[in-house]
Amino acid sequence: MKSEIVRRLSPEEEELAKKREELALLQAELADRELHLANLRAELSTFEGRYLREVGVLYAELDDWKAKIALLIAEEAGTVQARTAATEARRQAEESYSAAHGEAARAADFAPSPELKKLYRDVAKRVHPDLATDDADRAHRERSMAAANRAYQQGDVDALRRILEEYESSPEAVQGTGVAADLVRVIRQIRQMQKRLLQIELEITTLADSDTAKLKVKAEAVNNQGRNLLSEMAQDVKRRIDIERRQFETLSAKKRNP
Repeated sequence: MKSEIVRRLSPEEEELAKKREELALLQAELADRELHLANLRAELSTFEGRYLREVGVLYAELDDWKAKIALLIAEEAGTVQARTAATEARRQAEESYSAAHGEAARAADFAPSPELKKLYRDVAKRVHPDLATDDADRAHRERSMAAANRAYQQGDVDALRRILEEYESSPEAVQGTGVAADLVRVIRQIRQMQKRLLQIELEITTLADSDTAKLKVKAEAVNNQGRNLLSEMAQDVKRRIDIERRQFETLSAKKRNP
């Protein structure tokens, strides 16, 4: 009966095996956190778009009426202070209009499917820049992840699938060999992933503390009470617009009939 000879692993090989297990766990954790961050970004972008379309456009109209009133006052008063106030009011109105009608206002509703989430997570695990072995590999991975983030926010399953397939068939996906080199490579990848995880948590904290996130949380709480916060805000701004419009009409009439 033949006896099997089992080769003992060298200390370097044992350490490499442990580090690869650690790396695999970090890959899974990082993919989950990247997915959470991508969802948070998309959800806030969607809510901001709704806010701008439902409330922001009204604030822009309100600021426009205020600018018109400031101009009438400046023409009547003729002072430097009044003209400066009119100029500032017009600048504010233009800023409000740009914000309410800009790119952010066109953000579509975001409802990722299970397939979309799984594909994004697969891309993050395989293509993440922190798995790079050199500068060229990192640059390629960064381009792929940027494209994946855009595809995820747009709900483009086919684009995510193409990104993953293209990377898997690219020369950069081929890994080198050699225990010593592999060990150094894995250790560096672990450090990079740990650093990225800290960056993700910082960005999540920053986003959660943003005005948009706070308003979203408030809107959700109010909605749970059977109310619509954005609709209520819109109605309030409309009332203020009516007040400003009537004031403008009064001042215009006085100017025509002094």
